[in-house]
Amino acid sequence: MVLQVRRRVLQALLWQRARAPHAGRWALPGGRLGADEDVESSVRRQLAEKVDVQEVAHVEQLAVFSAPDRVPGARVVATAFLGLVPSDADPAAPPDTVWHSLAALPDTAFDHGAIVRRARDRLRAKLSYTNVGFALAPPEFTVSELRNIYSAALGYRVSATNLQRVLARRGLLVPTGCVAPPGPAGGRPAALFRFADRGLRVTDPFAVFRPPEQ
Repeated sequence: MVLQVRRRVLQALLWQRARAPHAGRWALPGGRLGADEDVESSVRRQLAEKVDVQEVAHVEQLAVFSAPDRVPGARVVATAFLGLVPSDADPAAPPDTVWHSLAALPDTAFDHGAIVRRARDRLRAKLSYTNVGFALAPPEFTVSELRNIYSAALGYRVSATNLQRVLARRGLLVPTGCVAPPGPAGGRPAALFRFADRGLRVTDPFAVFRPPEQ
């Protein structure tokens, strides 16, 4: 499955089934493993072929779903993978494929709603103790833009000042020396940053981002 922060909202890519079972319901893109490919290669191939998603910045195995009744008919065991797409990417999607907010998922086929929720929880946890934010962010960004991405993924508003302090302390943010173009209101141009690494690594194994107290 694929997640992306689009217009400041964490969204999942789903396609609408045209045939039974669960015709008309929304499902995660997927398919069978080819005889000559490993699982990650299969995931990337199917996303590129079926929904034209080629800008996947990070892929990892999510979980195995093996409930005997998860699909009608013969038993099917599924290995779900989580893919993350940077917020500045705009992959073309066929007419039957749509990005859906995780806060308002439509009726999903089989156990795909549970898979989406598992992916959301995995992402939120990893944002705390790894640098996986690189996979959601564009190559260069302002702290405000990064705050919006983290806020969308975590499900609550994040302080830009605190986020910059935490990520800088972990050595994750690198100033580019450039500034963003001024906005319509003018004002002082915001500094641009990038992630130090664009590959997953654990930065603080015991860290947990917590929502602000109400």
